[in-house]
Amino acid sequence: MNKAFTKEDDGSTTPQRLDDLPISAHPNHITPQGLAQLHAREAALSAEIDRLRAAPDDPETLYPLAVAERDLRYVTARLGSAILVEPPVGDYPSVQFGAAVDVLDEDGKAATYTIVGEDEADPRHGLIAAPSPLARALLEAQLGDVVEWPRPSGTIELEVTAIRKRV
Repeated sequence: MNKAFTKEDDGSTTPQRLDDLPISAHPNHITPQGLAQLHAREAALSAEIDRLRAAPDDPETLYPLAVAERDLRYVTARLGSAILVEPPVGDYPSVQFGAAVDVLDEDGKAATYTIVGEDEADPRHGLIAAPSPLARALLEAQLGDVVEWPRPSGTIELEVTAIRKRV
C-alpha cells in the first residue's frame, strides 16, 4: 500500500482524507440532462462507497474509498449549487444556454455545439461549457451571425446556421 494514504503515527491503515476537488467560481448552471447525470453519479458513488466499506479490512480498498468519498463530496457540492436552466418553450431566438448550435467555419466545415454546464461538458461530443471561449463567442448570436472564436492558434470566424433544442 502506498504510504501516502496511511497514518504513519500509529501504523494504521485508515485512509487520510483526500483534498477536495476544486469547485468552479462560475455560476453552476445546469441543463435537465446534466442534473440527471449528476444525480446518477451521486447514486453510483454512494453505492461504490457502500461496497468498498463492506470489504473486510482490505487495505487495497483504502485509496479507492478515499477517491470515491472525495468525488461524492464534489458531486454533492455541485448538486447543492446547481441552477437548473430549462429549455425555452418554442424556438430559441438566439443562442442560449442549452441550445444546440450549427456553425460553419471559414473553410466551410460544419460542426454542432451544445452549450451546457461545466459538469456535463464533453468537447469530443460537441458539449461545451458555458464559460468556455467558444460558448462565450456563440451566446446571444442569432441565425446568420458570424462570431469570432478566440483560440490560442488564432481567431476563427464561425457562421451560425441553425439554433435548436438539444436532441
